[in-house]
Amino acid sequence: MKDYPEFKHLKKKEDPCNPFCALYEYESGESFYLEPVFYTQLMGFKDHFPDKYHLIINKMEELVKKNKKIVFTGNFENPLTDVDNYIYLEITDVTDALQIFAEDKSRGSDYGD
Repeated sequence: MKDYPEFKHLKKKEDPCNPFCALYEYESGESFYLEPVFYTQLMGFKDHFPDKYHLIINKMEELVKKNKKIVFTGNFENPLTDVDNYIYLEITDVTDALQIFAEDKSRGSDYGD
């Protein structure tokens, strides 16, 4: 399990039932899991919006403080983390609330069938 520098100020805990995800806890008791795919997506936003990256991190903290237990997942329909009493949020749940949108530059083929 990787250490994520953005969250080094938090207590990192081990969860043997979810070995691929980092579990962090605030002193006040709120906790969150951070899945690798979510972190990869987070780094994509950091690359594309470096001036707004701190807003995303702050929003994540705000959501954890409000909801107490969150799994930041790459895909809420197929998460790596399996825990009870946590809510699952994807990167767009965080960034959409901040009006930070990834531009999808992919387009369909010009070729017909």
